[in-house]
Amino acid sequence: MIISRRKFIINTLITAVAGSTLMACGQSTTSKSITPVEIDPHTTCDLDGMLLADYPGPKAQIFYEGKESPTFFCDTVEMFHTLLSPEQVKAVSAAYVQDMGKADWDQPRGNWIPAKEGFYVLGSKRHGSMGPTIASFAQEADAKKFIGQWGGKFLRYVEIKPDMVDLSGGALHDTRM
Repeated sequence: MIISRRKFIINTLITAVAGSTLMACGQSTTSKSITPVEIDPHTTCDLDGMLLADYPGPKAQIFYEGKESPTFFCDTVEMFHTLLSPEQVKAVSAAYVQDMGKADWDQPRGNWIPAKEGFYVLGSKRHGSMGPTIASFAQEADAKKFIGQWGGKFLRYVEIKPDMVDLSGGALHDTRM
């Protein structure tokens, strides 16, 4: 089948525009899907070395372009702090958080969801590994049910801002030490 030069150019332009649109949305055009990695008793947080399995609350992981294994976080606040930091220049292939509508808060395992698809609760009475945390949920109804029990503010992924995930609190401001 012979394709005319005009058709070839039009098809090439359509493919290029579609590919750049996907890249602009933070989506990879490759067909390889990235699967979240389950934590085990030896999995540590890349920021502070804490063992993830030893602490309550939602965990997170980020896959960076060119790396097959994820960077783990013992708390969703750490993940958001990393992603929203102006210094964050690494290309992110995927980010996952745990669905606390299904996972056990005190010993969360599995139930990974894409971070961008989650619903979040900021400022609840439930604490994670680093104290106050951002609870993550796959379903909006689960997030709102959590708010009814534990308080907090409902947020979507895009509503979480850098000032909400400041890691300079805690011991840094404890003058009793």
